[in-house]
Amino acid sequence: MSKDLALMPASKLAKLFRRGKTSPVEALQAVFAQIDKLNPVLNAFQAQDRDGAMKAAKASEKRWKKGKPLSAIDGVPTTIKDTLWTIGMPTLFGTKANDPSGPWTQDAPASGSLRAAGAVIFAKTTTPEYGWKGVTDSPLFGITRNPWNTDKTPGGSSGGSAASLAAGMGTLSVGTDAAGSVRIPASFSGLATLKATFARVPVYPPSAQGTLSHVGPMARTVTDVALMMNVITKPDAREWYGLPYDGMDYVKALKGSLKGLKIAYSPTLGFVKNVDPEVAAAVARAAKLFARLGAKVTEVDPGIPDTTEILDTHWMGNVSVLLKKFSPEQRKLMDPGLLRAAQVGAAQSQSDYISAMVKRQEIGATLNVFMAKYDLLLTPTMPIPAFDVGKSTPKGGDDVSLGWTPFTFTFNLSRQPAASIPCGLTKAGLPIGLQIVGGHYRDALVLRAAKAFEDEVGTFTPKIATA
Repeated sequence: MSKDLALMPASKLAKLFRRGKTSPVEALQAVFAQIDKLNPVLNAFQAQDRDGAMKAAKASEKRWKKGKPLSAIDGVPTTIKDTLWTIGMPTLFGTKANDPSGPWTQDAPASGSLRAAGAVIFAKTTTPEYGWKGVTDSPLFGITRNPWNTDKTPGGSSGGSAASLAAGMGTLSVGTDAAGSVRIPASFSGLATLKATFARVPVYPPSAQGTLSHVGPMARTVTDVALMMNVITKPDAREWYGLPYDGMDYVKALKGSLKGLKIAYSPTLGFVKNVDPEVAAAVARAAKLFARLGAKVTEVDPGIPDTTEILDTHWMGNVSVLLKKFSPEQRKLMDPGLLRAAQVGAAQSQSDYISAMVKRQEIGATLNVFMAKYDLLLTPTMPIPAFDVGKSTPKGGDDVSLGWTPFTFTFNLSRQPAASIPCGLTKAGLPIGLQIVGGHYRDALVLRAAKAFEDEVGTFTPKIATA
């Protein structure tokens, strides 16, 4: 029963809590058992607060017994990425250069909303320094490994969240995404996630990556992602880009047919040159499934150029500004790759950066026009499955470009909602992600399509979690 509880989605846990068949305390204990067994290998956590979490679980148990839960995720074991402030636990952004002493007295908007909803926050998950790359390792934490194959990366930069969820070491997690950082690890680790429309989930403090950055829910099922969206989209005055609260019930919005939807399917976005054949085949099968579900699926590219240079110019420039606040002594403690990225950014001219901003606007306008013709767009999430740990990019070396994840960062540039859900496994048993993109503010439709697909293909669990 303990293992079953650790792997049980939040939607089912809540039903058991309501009926008195199990309790938040038992669910948390089950997660702790998985952590004790698997985390020594996977290394998914920066910090844990087991005593504080157990107190929160006991309080939640009392609320459920009285029939007065704070929300549908009251009592559910939850983790927060180490880039989001969390009361009582250090937020170090994955670096030795930050002081761990605190005090840690503020929550980020998502952390605070989850806490107010009764979620049992028990740990902070690992990330590379300031989320600078798409894998998860750092001088502070070491290497985080993929539960599907511990020689592989779980992706990043929300890799600790992904590894912990896939292994049953937590039920819900919240990550950040400025170039794919919830979708890359979801694809590599067999999970569901959503990078919502920019500013739909409030952010504070502002990210070093500015308007590229989003906060996203991560879980093992689409329903659990929707449950989190109901909570973390609550407005927060500290988000200076904050959207008006839409009052959407994302769980109710999961229901409904896909019949008649116009869906574009783009295997390469028109510019991605190397997509793994197994990935391409799995995504093509997924597109056919949407057609069988009643959607009108058309293979078509959105008409945009290669977005890599635009993203890299923003990314490296932002990193160079971020690192200016650190002393030479602090920089010596940092990942050499992060320092190289900052050097590249510092060498850019003001004209380079402004030109990239203008090109970004043009990309956004083109995609807006394209999405006016189609309800959704399907692409691979990643062009490749998970690769070996110890590399910052699939090819290794000292390249700091994020060009190897073009399907994800393109939609950070455009600020559109984009989900990733698993659509199959490679012959080697590694997950493959399908990306579902919507027009601005159509987050609920993206999740409805993801749920319809998940209902057909099921969810994915690595053997390490059930062994």
